[in-house]
Amino acid sequence: MRLLAFVLLAVTTVAPTVLGDERPNVLFIVSDDLNTNLPSYDHPLVHAPNLQRLAERGVQFERAYCQWPACSPSRTSFMTGLYPEQSGMIKNGGDHFRRYLPDWTTLPQLFRQAGYFTARVGKILHYRVPGSIGTNGEDDPESWDQVVNPIGRDKTDEPIIYTTGGPGDFGATLSWLAADGDDSEQTDAHGASAAVRLLEEHRDEPFFLAVGFYRPHTPYVAPRKYFQRYPLSLIRLPVEPLDDLLDVPAAAWVQRTYQDDLSELDQRRAVQAYYASITFLDAQVGRVLDAVDRLGLAEETIIVFVSDHGYHMGEHKLWQKTTLFENSARVPMIVSEPGFDATRGKRSGAVAELLDLYPTLADLAGLELPVELPGRSLRPQLEDAATPGKPAALTTFRSVDRQHVSRDRHRPAVMGHSIRTERYRYTEWGERAWQGAELYDHNRDPKEFTNLADDPEMAAVRARLKDLLATRKAESREKPRGR
Repeated sequence: MRLLAFVLLAVTTVAPTVLGDERPNVLFIVSDDLNTNLPSYDHPLVHAPNLQRLAERGVQFERAYCQWPACSPSRTSFMTGLYPEQSGMIKNGGDHFRRYLPDWTTLPQLFRQAGYFTARVGKILHYRVPGSIGTNGEDDPESWDQVVNPIGRDKTDEPIIYTTGGPGDFGATLSWLAADGDDSEQTDAHGASAAVRLLEEHRDEPFFLAVGFYRPHTPYVAPRKYFQRYPLSLIRLPVEPLDDLLDVPAAAWVQRTYQDDLSELDQRRAVQAYYASITFLDAQVGRVLDAVDRLGLAEETIIVFVSDHGYHMGEHKLWQKTTLFENSARVPMIVSEPGFDATRGKRSGAVAELLDLYPTLADLAGLELPVELPGRSLRPQLEDAATPGKPAALTTFRSVDRQHVSRDRHRPAVMGHSIRTERYRYTEWGERAWQGAELYDHNRDPKEFTNLADDPEMAAVRARLKDLLATRKAESREKPRGR
Protein backbone atom coordinates (compact mmCIF):
# COMPACT_ATOMS: atom_id res chain seq x y z
CA MET A 1 0.00 0.00 0.00
CA ARG A 2 1.30 3.39 -0.91
CA LEU A 3 2.24 5.57 2.03
CA LEU A 4 -0.01 8.53 2.77
CA ALA A 5 2.57 11.20 1.98
CA PHE A 6 2.89 9.89 -1.57
CA VAL A 7 -0.85 9.48 -2.09
CA LEU A 8 -1.42 13.13 -1.32
CA LEU A 9 0.25 14.15 -4.58
CA ALA A 10 -1.37 12.04 -7.25
CA VAL A 11 -0.48 13.03 -10.79
CA THR A 12 -3.12 15.57 -11.66
CA THR A 13 -3.24 18.96 -13.27
CA VAL A 14 -3.78 21.63 -10.66
CA ALA A 15 -5.95 24.64 -11.33
CA PRO A 16 -3.90 27.73 -12.20
CA THR A 17 -3.33 30.42 -9.62
CA VAL A 18 -5.63 33.38 -9.20
CA LEU A 19 -3.34 35.48 -11.36
CA GLY A 20 -5.59 34.94 -14.36
CA ASP A 21 -4.73 33.36 -17.68
CA GLU A 22 -1.13 34.53 -17.63
CA ARG A 23 1.32 31.98 -16.29
CA PRO A 24 3.10 33.26 -13.17
CA ASN A 25 6.84 33.79 -13.19
CA VAL A 26 9.02 32.24 -10.51
CA LEU A 27 11.96 33.97 -8.83
CA PHE A 28 13.70 31.34 -6.71
CA ILE A 29 16.34 32.86 -4.41
CA VAL A 30 18.67 30.57 -2.45
CA SER A 31 21.16 31.68 0.19
CA ASP A 32 24.04 29.51 1.36
CA ASP A 33 24.48 28.46 5.01
CA LEU A 34 21.97 31.01 6.34
CA ASN A 35 20.16 30.35 9.60
CA THR A 36 17.18 32.29 10.94
CA ASN A 37 19.29 35.16 12.30
CA LEU A 38 17.05 37.65 10.53
CA PRO A 39 14.89 40.52 11.78
CA SER A 40 11.75 38.92 10.37
CA TYR A 41 12.52 35.93 12.64
CA ASP A 42 12.94 38.34 15.57
CA HIS A 43 16.71 38.50 15.72
CA PRO A 44 17.52 41.61 17.80
CA LEU A 45 20.69 42.73 16.01
CA VAL A 46 20.97 41.57 12.40
CA HIS A 47 19.94 44.17 9.80
CA ALA A 48 18.17 42.71 6.74
CA PRO A 49 15.50 45.18 5.61
CA ASN A 50 14.99 43.65 2.17
CA LEU A 51 14.23 40.18 3.47
CA GLN A 52 11.98 41.90 5.99
CA ARG A 53 10.00 43.56 3.20
CA LEU A 54 9.79 40.27 1.32
CA ALA A 55 8.32 38.68 4.45
CA GLU A 56 5.82 41.52 4.60
CA ARG A 57 4.57 40.73 1.09
CA GLY A 58 4.39 36.97 1.58
CA VAL A 59 4.13 34.17 4.12
CA GLN A 60 7.06 33.40 6.39
CA PHE A 61 7.31 29.79 7.51
CA GLU A 62 8.40 29.57 11.14
CA ARG A 63 8.91 25.79 11.16
CA ALA A 64 10.65 24.99 7.89
CA TYR A 65 13.37 22.33 7.82
CA CYS A 66 16.01 20.97 5.47
CA GLN A 67 16.25 17.28 4.64
CA TRP A 68 20.03 17.04 5.20
CA PRO A 69 22.15 19.72 6.92
CA ALA A 70 24.79 20.00 4.20
CA CYS A 71 24.73 21.73 0.83
CA SER A 72 24.70 19.00 -1.81
CA PRO A 73 22.12 16.59 -0.34
CA SER A 74 19.84 19.44 0.70
CA ARG A 75 19.92 21.26 -2.63
CA THR A 76 19.40 18.03 -4.53
CA SER A 77 16.41 17.35 -2.30
CA PHE A 78 14.52 20.56 -3.06
CA MET A 79 15.54 20.47 -6.72
CA THR A 80 14.26 16.90 -7.21
CA GLY A 81 11.46 16.88 -4.62
CA LEU A 82 12.99 13.74 -3.08
CA TYR A 83 14.51 12.80 0.24
CA PRO A 84 18.30 12.26 0.10
CA GLU A 85 17.99 8.52 0.64
CA GLN A 86 15.61 8.37 -2.33
CA SER A 87 17.88 10.33 -4.66
CA GLY A 88 21.05 8.57 -3.46
CA MET A 89 22.64 11.89 -2.52
CA ILE A 90 23.94 11.40 1.00
CA LYS A 91 27.39 12.94 0.77
CA ASN A 92 28.38 16.54 0.38
CA GLY A 93 29.95 16.83 -3.05
CA GLY A 94 31.64 14.56 -5.55
CA ASP A 95 28.40 12.90 -6.63
CA HIS A 96 25.34 13.73 -8.73
CA PHE A 97 21.74 12.60 -8.61
CA ARG A 98 21.75 11.83 -12.37
CA ARG A 99 24.00 8.89 -11.54
CA TYR A 100 21.07 7.29 -9.73
CA LEU A 101 18.08 8.91 -11.47
CA PRO A 102 19.24 9.79 -15.00
CA ASP A 103 15.76 10.65 -16.29
CA TRP A 104 14.42 12.53 -13.28
CA THR A 105 12.66 15.84 -13.90
CA THR A 106 13.96 18.62 -11.66
CA LEU A 107 11.86 21.54 -10.48
CA PRO A 108 13.20 24.05 -13.04
CA GLN A 109 13.19 21.35 -15.72
CA LEU A 110 9.45 20.91 -15.14
CA PHE A 111 8.98 24.61 -15.89
CA ARG A 112 11.32 24.41 -18.86
CA GLN A 113 9.26 21.57 -20.35
CA ALA A 114 6.17 23.76 -19.88
CA GLY A 115 7.65 26.47 -22.11
CA TYR A 116 9.23 28.67 -19.44
CA PHE A 117 12.60 30.31 -19.91
CA THR A 118 14.77 28.87 -17.13
CA ALA A 119 18.04 30.35 -15.93
CA ARG A 120 20.48 29.82 -13.09
CA VAL A 121 22.71 32.49 -11.57
CA GLY A 122 25.31 31.28 -9.09
CA LYS A 123 24.91 28.34 -6.72
CA ILE A 124 21.73 26.28 -6.94
CA LEU A 125 23.02 22.71 -6.98
CA HIS A 126 26.32 21.99 -5.27
CA TYR A 127 29.46 24.11 -5.53
CA ARG A 128 32.63 23.86 -3.52
CA VAL A 129 32.77 27.27 -1.89
CA PRO A 130 34.92 29.17 -2.54
CA GLY A 131 36.80 26.72 -4.80
CA SER A 132 34.15 26.37 -7.52
CA ILE A 133 33.06 30.00 -7.69
CA GLY A 134 33.13 31.11 -11.32
CA THR A 135 32.52 27.59 -12.65
CA ASN A 136 29.46 25.42 -13.30
CA GLY A 137 30.11 23.46 -10.12
CA GLU A 138 28.06 20.25 -9.97
CA ASP A 139 25.27 21.71 -12.05
CA ASP A 140 22.45 20.04 -14.00
CA PRO A 141 22.52 21.28 -17.62
CA GLU A 142 19.13 19.74 -18.39
CA SER A 143 17.47 22.19 -15.99
CA TRP A 144 18.45 25.45 -17.65
CA ASP A 145 18.27 27.45 -20.85
CA GLN A 146 20.97 29.79 -19.61
CA VAL A 147 23.50 29.86 -16.78
CA VAL A 148 25.65 32.61 -15.30
CA ASN A 149 28.65 31.87 -13.07
CA PRO A 150 29.57 35.15 -11.38
CA ILE A 151 33.04 35.69 -9.95
CA GLY A 152 34.31 38.70 -8.05
CA ARG A 153 36.99 40.20 -5.91
CA ASP A 154 36.44 37.77 -3.04
CA LYS A 155 38.24 35.16 -5.18
CA THR A 156 41.29 37.31 -5.85
CA ASP A 157 41.37 38.43 -2.20
CA GLU A 158 41.68 34.86 -0.92
CA PRO A 159 45.38 35.21 0.06
CA ILE A 160 44.48 37.84 2.66
CA ILE A 161 41.45 36.06 4.19
CA TYR A 162 41.86 35.25 7.87
CA THR A 163 41.12 31.63 8.77
CA THR A 164 41.01 29.71 12.03
CA GLY A 165 42.02 26.60 10.08
CA GLY A 166 45.09 25.83 8.01
CA PRO A 167 46.52 28.16 5.36
CA GLY A 168 44.14 28.51 2.45
CA ASP A 169 41.49 26.40 4.19
CA PHE A 170 38.38 28.53 3.74
CA GLY A 171 35.42 26.40 2.72
CA ALA A 172 35.02 24.43 5.94
CA THR A 173 36.51 26.78 8.48
CA LEU A 174 35.57 29.95 10.27
CA SER A 175 37.21 32.42 7.90
CA TRP A 176 36.51 36.05 7.15
CA LEU A 177 37.59 39.28 5.50
CA ALA A 178 36.39 42.85 5.88
CA ALA A 179 37.05 43.67 2.24
CA ASP A 180 38.21 46.90 0.70
CA GLY A 181 36.16 48.29 -2.17
CA ASP A 182 32.41 48.41 -2.63
CA ASP A 183 29.60 45.93 -3.15
CA SER A 184 29.91 45.88 -6.93
CA GLU A 185 33.27 44.08 -6.78
CA GLN A 186 31.99 41.02 -4.91
CA THR A 187 30.74 37.77 -6.48
CA ASP A 188 27.23 38.06 -5.06
CA ALA A 189 26.91 41.60 -6.40
CA HIS A 190 27.87 40.33 -9.85
CA GLY A 191 25.21 37.65 -9.39
CA ALA A 192 22.57 40.22 -8.48
CA SER A 193 23.50 42.29 -11.55
CA ALA A 194 23.16 39.23 -13.78
CA ALA A 195 19.77 38.44 -12.25
CA VAL A 196 18.58 41.99 -12.94
CA ARG A 197 19.73 41.75 -16.57
CA LEU A 198 17.88 38.46 -17.03
CA LEU A 199 14.72 39.98 -15.55
CA GLU A 200 15.00 42.88 -17.99
CA GLU A 201 15.64 40.63 -20.98
CA HIS A 202 12.88 38.10 -20.25
CA ARG A 203 10.21 40.25 -18.64
CA ASP A 204 7.78 39.57 -21.51
CA GLU A 205 7.85 35.77 -21.31
CA PRO A 206 7.19 33.35 -18.46
CA PHE A 207 10.42 32.64 -16.61
CA PHE A 208 11.84 30.53 -13.82
CA LEU A 209 14.89 32.41 -12.56
CA ALA A 210 16.97 30.76 -9.85
CA VAL A 211 19.44 33.06 -8.12
CA GLY A 212 21.94 31.38 -5.81
CA PHE A 213 23.95 33.65 -3.52
CA TYR A 214 27.16 32.41 -1.88
CA ARG A 215 26.99 34.42 1.30
CA PRO A 216 26.92 33.93 4.19
CA HIS A 217 28.87 30.70 3.48
CA THR A 218 32.39 30.84 4.85
CA PRO A 219 34.66 32.60 4.11
CA TYR A 220 32.52 35.43 5.43
CA VAL A 221 33.61 38.13 2.98
CA ALA A 222 31.82 41.45 2.70
CA PRO A 223 32.83 45.08 2.22
CA ARG A 224 34.18 46.66 5.37
CA LYS A 225 31.12 48.88 5.92
CA TYR A 226 29.03 45.83 6.76
CA PHE A 227 31.47 44.77 9.47
CA GLN A 228 31.38 48.28 10.92
CA ARG A 229 27.65 47.92 11.42
CA TYR A 230 28.34 45.25 14.06
CA PRO A 231 30.91 46.49 16.59
CA LEU A 232 32.40 43.64 18.61
CA SER A 233 30.98 45.26 21.75
CA LEU A 234 27.46 44.45 20.48
CA ILE A 235 28.16 40.79 19.69
CA ARG A 236 26.63 38.40 22.20
CA LEU A 237 27.83 34.81 22.34
CA PRO A 238 25.39 32.07 23.39
CA VAL A 239 24.98 31.63 27.15
CA GLU A 240 24.33 27.96 27.87
CA PRO A 241 24.37 25.54 30.80
CA LEU A 242 27.80 24.08 31.53
CA ASP A 243 26.32 20.57 31.43
CA ASP A 244 24.45 21.13 28.14
CA LEU A 245 26.26 18.38 26.22
CA LEU A 246 26.47 15.72 28.93
CA ASP A 247 23.09 14.19 28.06
CA VAL A 248 23.48 13.87 24.26
CA PRO A 249 24.86 10.89 22.32
CA ALA A 250 28.42 11.36 21.11
CA ALA A 251 27.26 11.07 17.49
CA ALA A 252 25.05 14.13 17.94
CA TRP A 253 27.94 16.50 18.52
CA VAL A 254 29.72 17.03 15.21
CA GLN A 255 32.59 19.41 15.81
CA ARG A 256 35.64 20.20 13.77
CA THR A 257 38.54 19.71 16.17
CA TYR A 258 40.26 23.00 15.34
CA GLN A 259 37.15 24.82 16.58
CA ASP A 260 37.22 23.26 20.06
CA ASP A 261 39.36 25.97 21.61
CA LEU A 262 38.52 29.16 19.79
CA SER A 263 39.39 32.28 21.74
CA GLU A 264 36.48 34.46 22.78
CA LEU A 265 37.81 37.19 20.47
CA ASP A 266 37.79 34.86 17.46
CA GLN A 267 34.30 33.71 18.34
CA ARG A 268 33.06 37.30 18.43
CA ARG A 269 34.86 38.14 15.21
CA ALA A 270 33.33 35.10 13.50
CA VAL A 271 29.83 36.12 14.56
CA GLN A 272 30.47 39.71 13.47
CA ALA A 273 31.63 38.51 10.06
CA TYR A 274 28.64 36.18 9.68
CA TYR A 275 26.23 39.01 10.48
CA ALA A 276 28.08 41.32 8.07
CA SER A 277 27.74 38.71 5.32
CA ILE A 278 24.02 38.41 5.96
CA THR A 279 23.51 42.15 5.65
CA PHE A 280 25.60 42.22 2.46
CA LEU A 281 23.50 39.32 1.09
CA ASP A 282 20.35 41.22 1.99
CA ALA A 283 21.52 44.26 0.02
CA GLN A 284 21.96 42.10 -3.09
CA VAL A 285 18.56 40.49 -2.64
CA GLY A 286 17.17 44.00 -2.39
CA ARG A 287 18.60 44.92 -5.78
CA VAL A 288 16.80 41.96 -7.37
CA LEU A 289 13.53 42.79 -5.59
CA ASP A 290 13.85 46.42 -6.72
CA ALA A 291 14.16 45.23 -10.32
CA VAL A 292 11.02 43.09 -9.97
CA ASP A 293 9.12 46.17 -8.82
CA ARG A 294 10.67 48.55 -11.37
CA LEU A 295 9.83 46.23 -14.25
CA GLY A 296 6.22 45.84 -13.20
CA LEU A 297 6.65 42.12 -12.45
CA ALA A 298 5.56 42.11 -8.81
CA GLU A 299 1.99 41.04 -9.47
CA GLU A 300 3.05 38.35 -11.93
CA THR A 301 5.90 36.72 -10.03
CA ILE A 302 6.02 34.12 -7.25
CA ILE A 303 9.09 34.81 -5.13
CA VAL A 304 10.69 32.18 -2.91
CA PHE A 305 13.56 32.81 -0.52
CA VAL A 306 15.22 29.94 1.33
CA SER A 307 18.54 28.71 2.66
CA ASP A 308 19.85 25.21 2.05
CA HIS A 309 20.13 24.46 5.78
CA GLY A 310 20.65 26.16 9.11
CA TYR A 311 23.88 27.05 10.90
CA HIS A 312 25.45 27.08 14.36
CA MET A 313 27.17 30.17 15.65
CA GLY A 314 28.39 28.83 18.97
CA GLU A 315 25.17 27.13 20.13
CA HIS A 316 25.91 23.83 21.91
CA LYS A 317 29.57 24.86 21.51
CA LEU A 318 29.17 24.12 17.80
CA TRP A 319 30.00 26.11 14.70
CA GLN A 320 28.66 25.80 11.16
CA LYS A 321 26.33 22.98 10.04
CA THR A 322 26.03 19.15 9.89
CA THR A 323 24.08 18.45 13.07
CA LEU A 324 20.52 17.41 13.84
CA PHE A 325 19.98 20.17 16.38
CA GLU A 326 17.38 22.84 15.60
CA ASN A 327 20.07 25.40 14.71
CA SER A 328 21.31 23.29 11.81
CA ALA A 329 18.04 21.75 10.59
CA ARG A 330 15.80 24.83 10.62
CA VAL A 331 15.84 27.17 7.63
CA PRO A 332 14.35 30.54 6.73
CA MET A 333 11.59 30.16 4.16
CA ILE A 334 9.53 32.99 2.70
CA VAL A 335 7.05 32.54 -0.15
CA SER A 336 5.40 35.54 -1.78
CA GLU A 337 2.42 34.67 -4.00
CA PRO A 338 0.88 37.90 -5.31
CA GLY A 339 -2.55 36.31 -5.74
CA PHE A 340 -3.06 35.80 -2.01
CA ASP A 341 -3.39 39.31 -0.61
CA ALA A 342 -5.09 38.19 2.62
CA THR A 343 -1.99 36.41 3.89
CA ARG A 344 0.62 39.01 3.04
CA GLY A 345 2.90 39.61 5.99
CA LYS A 346 1.65 36.55 7.85
CA ARG A 347 3.64 33.91 9.69
CA SER A 348 2.82 30.24 9.33
CA GLY A 349 3.54 27.86 12.20
CA ALA A 350 2.91 24.86 9.96
CA VAL A 351 5.66 22.26 9.83
CA ALA A 352 7.20 22.41 6.35
CA GLU A 353 10.13 20.87 4.49
CA LEU A 354 12.32 22.22 1.71
CA LEU A 355 11.19 19.44 -0.60
CA ASP A 356 7.67 20.85 -0.33
CA LEU A 357 8.76 23.67 -2.64
CA TYR A 358 8.65 21.46 -5.74
CA PRO A 359 4.94 20.54 -5.44
CA THR A 360 4.12 24.04 -4.17
CA LEU A 361 5.48 25.85 -7.20
CA ALA A 362 4.01 23.30 -9.60
CA ASP A 363 0.65 23.77 -7.89
CA LEU A 364 0.78 27.59 -8.02
CA ALA A 365 1.77 27.57 -11.69
CA GLY A 366 -0.84 25.00 -12.65
CA LEU A 367 1.73 22.50 -13.91
CA GLU A 368 1.18 18.77 -14.04
CA LEU A 369 3.53 16.78 -11.84
CA PRO A 370 5.28 14.07 -13.84
CA VAL A 371 5.55 11.75 -10.81
CA GLU A 372 4.25 11.24 -7.32
CA LEU A 373 6.34 13.17 -4.82
CA PRO A 374 6.74 12.85 -1.05
CA GLY A 375 6.26 16.57 -0.40
CA ARG A 376 3.06 18.54 0.05
CA SER A 377 2.01 21.74 -1.61
CA LEU A 378 2.11 24.70 0.78
CA ARG A 379 -0.71 26.40 -1.06
CA PRO A 380 -3.13 25.89 1.89
CA GLN A 381 -0.76 27.86 4.15
CA LEU A 382 -0.38 30.58 1.50
CA GLU A 383 -4.16 30.94 1.34
CA ASP A 384 -4.57 30.82 5.13
CA ALA A 385 -1.41 31.06 7.21
CA ALA A 386 -3.18 29.43 10.18
CA THR A 387 -3.67 26.15 8.29
CA PRO A 388 -1.84 23.27 10.03
CA GLY A 389 0.96 21.52 8.17
CA LYS A 390 2.28 17.99 8.05
CA PRO A 391 2.73 15.97 11.27
CA ALA A 392 6.52 16.17 11.19
CA ALA A 393 9.53 17.23 9.14
CA LEU A 394 12.34 14.74 8.63
CA THR A 395 16.03 15.66 8.64
CA THR A 396 18.74 13.04 8.18
CA PHE A 397 22.50 13.13 8.60
CA ARG A 398 25.39 10.70 8.63
CA SER A 399 27.70 11.45 11.54
CA VAL A 400 30.91 10.03 12.95
CA ASP A 401 31.07 9.20 16.65
CA ARG A 402 33.41 11.89 17.87
CA GLN A 403 34.68 9.81 20.81
CA HIS A 404 36.40 7.43 18.39
CA VAL A 405 37.63 9.78 15.67
CA SER A 406 41.10 10.38 17.11
CA ARG A 407 42.03 6.71 17.42
CA ASP A 408 40.01 5.20 14.58
CA ARG A 409 39.54 7.50 11.59
CA HIS A 410 37.94 4.69 9.58
CA ARG A 411 35.05 4.15 11.95
CA PRO A 412 31.81 3.60 9.96
CA ALA A 413 29.49 6.57 9.76
CA VAL A 414 26.44 6.68 12.00
CA MET A 415 23.08 7.58 10.46
CA GLY A 416 20.88 9.91 12.42
CA HIS A 417 17.21 10.58 11.70
CA SER A 418 15.33 13.43 13.33
CA ILE A 419 11.71 14.53 13.20
CA ARG A 420 10.38 17.91 14.21
CA THR A 421 6.71 18.24 15.11
CA GLU A 422 5.11 21.50 16.17
CA ARG A 423 6.21 20.81 19.75
CA TYR A 424 8.95 18.18 19.82
CA ARG A 425 12.20 17.12 18.21
CA TYR A 426 12.97 13.41 18.39
CA THR A 427 16.25 11.98 17.04
CA GLU A 428 17.67 8.48 16.80
CA TRP A 429 21.32 7.70 16.08
CA GLY A 430 22.35 4.41 14.54
CA GLU A 431 20.26 1.46 13.45
CA ARG A 432 22.28 -1.73 13.52
CA ALA A 433 24.54 -0.36 16.22
CA TRP A 434 22.42 1.82 18.51
CA GLN A 435 24.07 5.12 19.41
CA GLY A 436 21.32 6.79 21.40
CA ALA A 437 18.34 9.09 21.14
CA GLU A 438 17.35 12.70 21.85
CA LEU A 439 14.00 14.22 22.75
CA TYR A 440 13.39 17.94 23.23
CA ASP A 441 10.22 19.76 24.22
CA HIS A 442 10.29 23.05 22.33
CA ASN A 443 7.46 24.53 24.34
CA ARG A 444 9.64 24.40 27.46
CA ASP A 445 13.13 24.10 26.02
CA PRO A 446 13.38 25.89 22.64
CA LYS A 447 17.19 25.85 22.70
CA GLU A 448 17.34 22.08 23.20
CA PHE A 449 19.35 22.03 26.41
CA THR A 450 17.64 19.09 28.12
CA ASN A 451 17.46 15.66 26.49
CA LEU A 452 14.26 13.97 27.72
CA ALA A 453 14.74 10.67 25.86
CA ASP A 454 15.34 8.73 29.08
CA ASP A 455 12.84 10.62 31.22
CA PRO A 456 10.23 8.09 32.47
CA GLU A 457 7.55 10.77 32.41
CA MET A 458 8.13 11.20 28.67
CA ALA A 459 7.91 7.49 27.82
CA ALA A 460 4.52 7.75 26.14
CA VAL A 461 5.57 10.79 24.11
CA ARG A 462 8.77 9.06 23.05
CA ALA A 463 6.90 5.93 21.99
CA ARG A 464 4.52 7.97 19.85
CA LEU A 465 7.36 9.92 18.24
CA LYS A 466 9.35 6.74 17.69
CA ASP A 467 6.46 5.31 15.66
CA LEU A 468 6.12 8.55 13.71
CA LEU A 469 9.85 8.59 12.98
CA ALA A 470 9.68 5.00 11.74
CA THR A 471 6.90 5.98 9.33
CA ARG A 472 8.78 8.99 8.03
CA LYS A 473 11.98 6.96 7.58
CA ALA A 474 10.07 4.39 5.53
CA GLU A 475 8.63 7.16 3.35
CA SER A 476 12.04 8.71 2.82
CA ARG A 477 13.46 5.42 1.55
CA GLU A 478 10.63 4.36 -0.70
CA LYS A 479 11.76 4.07 -4.29
CA PRO A 480 10.35 6.95 -6.36
CA ARG A 481 7.84 5.97 -9.01
CA GLY A 482 7.48 7.39 -12.48
CA ARG A 483 10.19 8.89 -14.62
